[in-house]
Amino acid sequence: MKEVIARLGLVCLVIFALTFTSKAQTNDSIPEGQLQAVTVEAQKMPEDLQKVPFSVSALDREQIDRLNVWNVRELRSIVPNLYFANPGDNRNVISIRGITTTSYEPAVATYVDGVNQFGLDTYFFNVNDVESIEVLRGPQGTLYGRNAMGGVINIKTKEATDKTSGFAKFDVGNYGLLRVAAGLRMPIVKEKLFFSTSVLGERMDGFYTNVFTNTSFDKRDIMNLNSSLRYVFAENWDATVNFKLTQNRNNGPFSLAPDPGTAIEQPFIVNQNATTTMVDNTSNFSLVIRNQGPKFNFFSQTAFQSNYRYYREPIDGDFSPIDAVSIVNNYGKDWNTNEIWTQEFRLSSSSEKLDWQIGFFGFVSDAPTRQGIFFGEDAGLIGSPITNFTNINTNIQGSTGAAVFGQATYALTEKLALTGGLRFDYEEKELTVGQELDFGAGDPIITQPDTTGTVDFTAVTPKLSLGYASNQNQNWYFSYSRGFRPGGLTQIGSDPSQPPLFAYDPEFSDNFELGVKNYFNKNRIRWNVAFFYSGISDVQVPALILPDAIVITSNAGDVTSLGIESEFTALLGRNLTIDWNFGYTNATYDDLLLPGDEGEVDYSGNNQIFTPEYTSFLALEFTPKFFGSNEINWLFRGEWQAFGEQFFNLENTISQDAFSLLNAKVGVTQGDWEVNFWARNILDENFIDYAYNFGASHLGDPATYGAEVIVRF
Repeated sequence: MKEVIARLGLVCLVIFALTFTSKAQTNDSIPEGQLQAVTVEAQKMPEDLQKVPFSVSALDREQIDRLNVWNVRELRSIVPNLYFANPGDNRNVISIRGITTTSYEPAVATYVDGVNQFGLDTYFFNVNDVESIEVLRGPQGTLYGRNAMGGVINIKTKEATDKTSGFAKFDVGNYGLLRVAAGLRMPIVKEKLFFSTSVLGERMDGFYTNVFTNTSFDKRDIMNLNSSLRYVFAENWDATVNFKLTQNRNNGPFSLAPDPGTAIEQPFIVNQNATTTMVDNTSNFSLVIRNQGPKFNFFSQTAFQSNYRYYREPIDGDFSPIDAVSIVNNYGKDWNTNEIWTQEFRLSSSSEKLDWQIGFFGFVSDAPTRQGIFFGEDAGLIGSPITNFTNINTNIQGSTGAAVFGQATYALTEKLALTGGLRFDYEEKELTVGQELDFGAGDPIITQPDTTGTVDFTAVTPKLSLGYASNQNQNWYFSYSRGFRPGGLTQIGSDPSQPPLFAYDPEFSDNFELGVKNYFNKNRIRWNVAFFYSGISDVQVPALILPDAIVITSNAGDVTSLGIESEFTALLGRNLTIDWNFGYTNATYDDLLLPGDEGEVDYSGNNQIFTPEYTSFLALEFTPKFFGSNEINWLFRGEWQAFGEQFFNLENTISQDAFSLLNAKVGVTQGDWEVNFWARNILDENFIDYAYNFGASHLGDPATYGAEVIVRF
């Protein structure tokens, strides 16, 4: 902790020194360029980033390209106190300010073109042809509802206009990387009908070697399609149809070492007898109808999401060369397919003194799953009295919900504005579970007949903030917001003598934030700072139970999270830009009782999982003009990412020490052509990216590098 504070203080001194030096320069030595104002839609209405009364980070398409953001996972540390952990199965565990995704109900809501990516299985991770990414930190329950208690990631793809434009992009790199992307935006009928489409194909051999088969492991193939058709059918009215499709294939998912020590000592090596291909197909359809009138704006969005995810052959469940446990879930499309319908309506208006919006949100979801645990010839080595049988678990979950919400901002004076909002959610969940044993001959033996349970709950999430513009270049704010993650039903285990279902409560958070957003030195420096305090009650924590391979969710205790965030950008000289983003989070359990060998054990004071103590991102970008040429643009960019210590289990016995990564990029642009050379994790740092509560661990990516060619038209 002292080292972190000392490091923060040192960097602050450097920044103040840079600021003072820049101010002291004469106008002759300072370029006329300034930092451009950033418009965001964090509150579902366009507004200046510096005037939004809570913490928001925003990246435009140029920044996304310079940062090589191919997957939202690469946003970690770029955004203060944002962290992504990768279990190795195409899912991301997201954490903001100590509020972390620990179950199938995300703690951070993700929206793509206005559609809430409802769960971990319906979520699009890959980034292609994106116009902007906004990360809202802190609870956003009023406007975004369920699962926004940690914040919101808002992704917007590019829209077509009357001007035809497009791009083609080609990347090659080590580990057999081949990445091809292209996009086209054009009018079909000028000022009436517009079409946009983009495609992405990516292939990589994988970082791991399976010594059992002496072959490459974790080989990946990804295909993305994103298309839209927009029709202006009347004055101020338009309708847009969006369709998105992602197909992931992974030959060797769950590339896990049995424990963290083995993962670090033998990096990117697995020894598994059961290998398979994971098939992960996700589709997303939405219809948006908008009216932007002179007095009122109307918005309607109807969306459907579907995910079908399975393993073609059984996948290794003991992460070893013995034939003990493997997981089977290829039971046909009637199973392991998640489908969600959502509907949102909003009505809004904006005037000189008052901005307001009201809305309705509803959803219906269906998630039938069927999974078998096969105990093979060597099952006796793990304590099974019998071998060569499959324990089949069915889990059929359905849920419905509805919410009404409203928010308004009123200008009390020219400098003082008050924002208030309120949302009411109702949700009902139903879960049916059953189990049977299959010995491969004859009908399966039912060990637990189908049992159904239902739960319902309500949530009220208010928001209140006060913004004060002390001058043209400085805005202060203080806010309170409440977040909510729904409760539900969980299966306890496969023991037929125990009750099959258990209800767990919703998770709530109360967040207080004080911040200031500044421009200095004639808009050449932007520095935003925020302090936050969050109280999180009934924290939901999952535990993977082996050999059942069942995830049990329970309310573990209460967490207090507090910290600071700083985002700094400066234009120095004519061609040098510095970005430094820093976040510190102290998230600990106020009370935490966990089962032990001799009864419950008190772990109060332990750290929250998947929450680095700090994140830091420092980038220097130099764009010189060689030989006075204005036709050729050069780019030299270096990045340093640093992460504090984090823990992966509630007992805090599995952890990753502080580590840092170095990235670099060199490029040249002339006209419509661009060539880049890039490298990530240059020093080839080995670190635990994700670990399960029983110790199985997945490493972060090793050193990768490549070349890129882009043509735009």
